[in-house]
Amino acid sequence: MATKKLKSTEYLKSLVKTEPAPEEKHRIALLQGNQAVAYGAMDAGVNFFAGYPITPSTEIAEILSEELPKRGGVYVQMEDEIASICAITGASLTGAKALTATSGPGFSLMQEGIGYAKITETPCVVVNVQRMGPSTGMPTSPAQGDIMQAKWGSHGDSPAIVLYPDSVRESYELTIRAVNLSEKYRTCVILLLDEVIGHMREAVTLPDLANVRVISRIKPTVPPHWYKHYDENQKYLSPLASYGEGYRFHVTGLTHDSHGFPTNKPSEAHEMMERLRKKITHNIRDLVQIESREMEDAKIAIFAAGIMSRAAKQAVAQARAEGIPVGILRPLTIWPFPDDAVRKMLRNVDTVIVPELNQGQLIHEIRRLTKDKSDGDLISMQRCDGALITPNEILRKIKEVH
Repeated sequence: MATKKLKSTEYLKSLVKTEPAPEEKHRIALLQGNQAVAYGAMDAGVNFFAGYPITPSTEIAEILSEELPKRGGVYVQMEDEIASICAITGASLTGAKALTATSGPGFSLMQEGIGYAKITETPCVVVNVQRMGPSTGMPTSPAQGDIMQAKWGSHGDSPAIVLYPDSVRESYELTIRAVNLSEKYRTCVILLLDEVIGHMREAVTLPDLANVRVISRIKPTVPPHWYKHYDENQKYLSPLASYGEGYRFHVTGLTHDSHGFPTNKPSEAHEMMERLRKKITHNIRDLVQIESREMEDAKIAIFAAGIMSRAAKQAVAQARAEGIPVGILRPLTIWPFPDDAVRKMLRNVDTVIVPELNQGQLIHEIRRLTKDKSDGDLISMQRCDGALITPNEILRKIKEVH
């Protein structure tokens, strides 16, 4: 018996508690961040999920296990996270839009598989809902300790695209963006969430699906005997054939030539590595997103990501009400790091405060970009005990340096 395929907005109808205005019907819902990720994935066209349940990301798997089959998709609970990253890579090579979700310990296990997805230039998305670590740590407590791992976790040079929302609405939007970027640039894209974002609930007005831009991979238009699986072009956007479509290509984790076959030739190895790098560096404008608030006349700047930007925004609003010239910068794209935008926006400020839930990761990037400032002009606020830095704590720090 055929199963009726549903749009996620139809499912959201059951979550609407009050009758919305006619033009907003079926679009407003009280959502958890992890729910928003699941619905965003489906609205982006994800039709394959493989994963292993792990706090605090499990709700993503739970929702997709129920909803994907209704849409003709596939959900597979794997034996572990190593199998999960391998499964979504394999599914993507057959033409699926594939995603998995995990947290810190599982993310660590996935690193070699993430590197494999990057070297084979296979689109997929990994969602990491961060928790307190290292090791098992504090599974239900927030932390931001995986920021550097998201960039450097896989061995070798493997440039990363990593997105970082600070709200439930952005969890939905950036999931779609992560899927789109993975398909466009043929790589593994990582979506970082904080435990608090994954589990908090907010009223969200979702866009009409007609207004949601969904990108699918470029398909080859040449005859099979002309096809190169790793073709070169100026924008580093190359067609991707799927297994079963009549195109012959080889996939390996070894350094390979344009057809995918292993090579030891320095020239071909250089060509492959440059393609992996330049698909990121030559498309910075398309990849980088950054939010700026109250920075026009700011003498103090807060640089914060994820849940810490929520606290920072509240502190900035309170400080502005008291006449203190402070603003905030927030990266929606954490990697590649928004070097040019940050350097430009921090040029005229006297002090930069960086609150983060780790022992100091983002502060190193800010220090790299503001070498003209002394250590006293860069204020690090760090916490890694399972609790949040509050708006009042950030406000006190603002007043100390004002």
